[in-house]
Amino acid sequence: MRIVIEGAGQVGSHLAKMLSMESNDITVIDPDPARIRALASTADVTTVQGSPSTISVLKEAGCPEADLFIAVNPRKDQSVNIVSALLAKKLGTRRVIARIDDEAYLSPENKLLFKDMGLDMMFFPEKSASDEIVDMLRHTASTDSLDFARGKLQLTVFKLDDDSPLLDMNVAEFAHTVKAMQADADFRIVAISRNARTIIPTFDTTFKYHDYLYIISRRDGLPALMKFLGKDQVDIRRVMILGGSEIGQMVAERLASQKLDDVKIVDIDPQRCRQLSEDLPDEVSVACGDVRNTDFLQEQDLRNYQAVLTFTGNDEVNILSCVVAKKMGVQRVIAQVENLEYIRLAEEMGVDTVVNKKLITASRIFKFTLSDKVRSVRYVSGTDAEVLEYTAAPGSRITKGILKDVDFPRNAIIGGVIRGGDSFIAVGHSHIEAYDRVAVFALPEAVKEVDRFFR
Repeated sequence: MRIVIEGAGQVGSHLAKMLSMESNDITVIDPDPARIRALASTADVTTVQGSPSTISVLKEAGCPEADLFIAVNPRKDQSVNIVSALLAKKLGTRRVIARIDDEAYLSPENKLLFKDMGLDMMFFPEKSASDEIVDMLRHTASTDSLDFARGKLQLTVFKLDDDSPLLDMNVAEFAHTVKAMQADADFRIVAISRNARTIIPTFDTTFKYHDYLYIISRRDGLPALMKFLGKDQVDIRRVMILGGSEIGQMVAERLASQKLDDVKIVDIDPQRCRQLSEDLPDEVSVACGDVRNTDFLQEQDLRNYQAVLTFTGNDEVNILSCVVAKKMGVQRVIAQVENLEYIRLAEEMGVDTVVNKKLITASRIFKFTLSDKVRSVRYVSGTDAEVLEYTAAPGSRITKGILKDVDFPRNAIIGGVIRGGDSFIAVGHSHIEAYDRVAVFALPEAVKEVDRFFR
């Protein structure tokens, strides 16, 4: 696929590196020569220096022949993304998508307006991240979660602590134990993350201390799963947000609408605190101070909050603040970490969940490089794999026999199936039918092959 990316900032550079590894032909436009040089030295991409809203630059980048144009210019005013995407569409690019910084653009009537103009998709990374964080606070027993078909199937991530009943048990023993449980204990382990490596398990794979297990279950099987793992759901009523960034403000607004007992946001900048006090609902209290100061956090009664979320704009501060909060007894800590190399470190230091805007954005855009049978693509914390939801096409390879006989890619696994109003966990003798919605967990090298099974 021929892809043009407008913008060589953090998001654009990550997308360029990721998509170039999928055998795509990538060209990146950016007006900043330093960003262009930095990207060219680390990724196998073609670069064009120039203004992304200049027609001659768009033509030089190959927009008239491109399959996909991704506008992710890092400028503060991101209206240039919409302009360049629409110009690319008029020049002949098949599909165009643009990063925006105005939530109002995402209202149904405005999305229809931009669709009529030729814009195939708009995305707002900060809003996507805030939506995921608020959802995470509803699933406190796991480190991450993902719903399919409005919760008919759920993928949850659990960390194995030193008291876990699964330690030194293998997958076959786990399956036997599950079978002996009550009928609603319907779940399957689809992946294991261990020492920064993702494993698609086989029956003899043994669980180890500090493994992250990716388990898919029916909604009615989740309570039995948590009971079996010894995990308790915590009703989060008091939340402290460290860092008054755009994401921090969005999360505070969402939490205020849920009528929690206490939502507090903290920032070091007095001017930003005044702005937050004016903009946020009365249900949110604002405190001004340095979150690196443990005495200040104690004065803010941090130890009596059930969840702490960190969005200071500094990865190190976000991680260490979560570690401090955890040591003070806070039950749930979530950190925004933009440096990909820090994600595993943060998890090893005890951060419950890590949020990364680049990865959230990349997973949404990756969908556009696959067939039209993929309904959604999601990144899940702690793994480099993708979670995909497909609709099986009539006559596709996946419908040609039971799963153990269709030669499904080795580095991928089907977790569950939604058929009409019913859902079930997939096993070797399951048969996928046309129009089934199918949840797939796949390592990057298997995604393209998986895609061919559903066409």
